[in-house]
Amino acid sequence: MTLNRRTFLSTAAAAGTITVLPFAGRAGGHLPNEFKTSQGTLLVHPVHHASIVMETPIGTLYVDPVGETSEYEGLPPADLILVTHQHGDHYNADVLKAVKGENTQMITNPAVFDMLPEELKMNTSAMGNGATASLTGLQVDAIPAHNITEGRLNFHPKGRDNGYVLTMDDFRVYVSGDTEDVPEMRALEGIDLAFVCMNLPFTMTAEAAADAVRTFKPTFVYPYHYRGRDGGTQDPAMFAEMVGDASTVKMGDWYKPGELG
Repeated sequence: MTLNRRTFLSTAAAAGTITVLPFAGRAGGHLPNEFKTSQGTLLVHPVHHASIVMETPIGTLYVDPVGETSEYEGLPPADLILVTHQHGDHYNADVLKAVKGENTQMITNPAVFDMLPEELKMNTSAMGNGATASLTGLQVDAIPAHNITEGRLNFHPKGRDNGYVLTMDDFRVYVSGDTEDVPEMRALEGIDLAFVCMNLPFTMTAEAAADAVRTFKPTFVYPYHYRGRDGGTQDPAMFAEMVGDASTVKMGDWYKPGELG
């Protein structure tokens, strides 16, 4: 798979270090967090619940873009979109139509690919668990994301949904999608930045998420996807306390005050 030269810059190596300058920010004055990589600065925009925008030295990545299209105003257009699975807080065809440009590449799990409208299948590839895509300046690995606790197995059955590991030179990002602390998560190595979900009954507790983070030890970790209905909200501050000094916990403004996922 090869990304369009206009977007994921094939000239990056020749140009040397690239610094991505921040946009004005998303509607509402959101300011991103910055992370330094050997290629330049990576900016993280927490958009909403499980939706993330990352400006990287090789292009702009959207992960599970849902919510209101106004939440993406002021952000750079997507060069690559990743969709983890088909639940409505991760997949919304109308939002994808709004943010996916003519040359935007997209990767989804096979179940989402099969339900895409035809116009969204252009420049889109399906990846199952264990698959790898080599893009210009980026490697994408699809990581299993599923439930392992009896009584929750039907929410995210084994083999259907994806998490993703994104490797940009020597900087590695893990996006969990919806999952419990599966062995493949715990076995990750060399992760610089992680996004780890937690809510009940659909994924896992803050305790389970923190225990997994203490095992695979990403340099930085965001708790996300932590508010839910029916009392499923998990406390990101408690998560941070339990992670301790295993990783640096970053907080994102994923929700408006009082808002559920």
